[in-house]
Amino acid sequence: MATYQLRIYTINRGMMDSWLGLFNEHIRPLHDRLGIPVVSSYVNADRTEFIWVRRFDSADQIAEKEAAYFASPERSALGDRPTSHIAKMEVRVMDGVEEAAAA
Repeated sequence: MATYQLRIYTINRGMMDSWLGLFNEHIRPLHDRLGIPVVSSYVNADRTEFIWVRRFDSADQIAEKEAAYFASPERSALGDRPTSHIAKMEVRVMDGVEEAAAA
């Protein structure tokens, strides 16, 4: 059963467009390359929160994949650009629920 991370970022005022560019041009492609699929991403109506979901094969894989992400040259090249956009970060780990077979 897959494990997911629901990540809710409060983005600093006036920085959502910049964050979306950074996410789509650098962060998401790096996740894809490292085998951390981004299942979905959203911006709330007030444009203050960026919400996204990452998928892992298991909860045991999270620490290993995150270590690879932060150790990558691509992430290092971004410096503090990602964190400079984020005022608050919430992360929730969730287990996937398998759909019941049709009766």
